[in-house]
Amino acid sequence: MYKICLVEDEKNLNNLIKSYLERENYEVVNFYEGNAAINYIGNEVHLWILDIMLGDNITGYDIIKKIRETDKNVPVIFTSARDQDIDKIIGLELGSDDYITKPYSSKELVLRVNRIIERVYKNIANIKEYENYKIDIDKRLVFEDDKELNLTTLEFDLLLLFINNKNKSFSREDVLKHVWGEDYFGSDRVVDDLVRRLRKKMPKLHINTIYGFGYRLT
Repeated sequence: MYKICLVEDEKNLNNLIKSYLERENYEVVNFYEGNAAINYIGNEVHLWILDIMLGDNITGYDIIKKIRETDKNVPVIFTSARDQDIDKIIGLELGSDDYITKPYSSKELVLRVNRIIERVYKNIANIKEYENYKIDIDKRLVFEDDKELNLTTLEFDLLLLFINNKNKSFSREDVLKHVWGEDYFGSDRVVDDLVRRLRKKMPKLHINTIYGFGYRLT
């Protein structure tokens, strides 16, 4: 699953774009202000969507400069309410891949995202490694020393949640929302059972129990 960071201070627009991207099976980390986005730089991200004018005296230009200090290649799309050539030129000079002017269709933005993701990553296998496990994100396959492990859909979704967020603590409610969906109704004890099953199949996963709260992969 490809991770997209969305930085947009108009909350309604931000949430709308996030929902459209998630329907396309992207993982979306969204920010409403620039400082929080800058603090996130260094995490694995496959594409950034940056509004140029933000409300906390940080601009999209400031963010891309920080991004390029650590990652010269990750694609960046700028959005702006200003349809001015100078903004587009500055964006290109700073290393952006695309520029879209507000107001824009969320579907159009998703199409542009899809095109860039395909162009940049189409020949790169989306594989994560942990201990002696190899996890093929796109094919949803897991291997241990080249031997395929048989994970259920829920077990793989839980594994992805942990692998994509190492060292982050998740409550049982968080896991329910990410793995089962927000419309799930039932006991959160199903989370404990799913973690138990995943541990049994992948014993080298360092899944720590946070008593009274939830779990964290280290």
